[in-house]
Amino acid sequence: MSSKLSEMIAAYMRAPTTTAGLRALALAALVLVLDQASKLWVLHGLGFQQPGDSVTILPFFSFTYVQNIGISFGLFGSEGAGRWLLVTFQFAVALFLIGYVRSKSQPLLVAALALIIGGAIGNGLDRARLGFVVDFLDFSRTHVFPWVFNIADSGITIGVALLIWHFMRADKDQASQPDAG
Repeated sequence: MSSKLSEMIAAYMRAPTTTAGLRALALAALVLVLDQASKLWVLHGLGFQQPGDSVTILPFFSFTYVQNIGISFGLFGSEGAGRWLLVTFQFAVALFLIGYVRSKSQPLLVAALALIIGGAIGNGLDRARLGFVVDFLDFSRTHVFPWVFNIADSGITIGVALLIWHFMRADKDQASQPDAG
């Protein structure tokens, strides 16, 4: 059975890389770089010493340092072995999506997956390196959105929304075509 799995993985990885797939990988890398650079800036450039340190930018927006041990927006906190399961899961999903997206050509699909890949790797690196994810974008003063988040969270959230839109459009296109049977 393991040789069959190895053959399936090898065939999967031999799929040709499209121009759109290369663009997706570049977008994922951009999200990752922006995410990690912004977190370094928050940790070292703003002089934040401890969680809760904050700088008000606008009446409804602040940079607030938060150490998030959970997944997106602090849900399902995970420490110890759970942390490493989450890190492993994030990197496994990212690797699978990298292999998948590189052979695709639908612009909306590759953009969505690229955002998810970049975000998953960005938050996974934080969790592996620091034991938590650095969050800092704080719109809680709007009293509408109480969570503090980061660029990786934004990439994942926007990517999932685009993915849903992609599949809704595909279903609509399929439903509007006459049956071939």
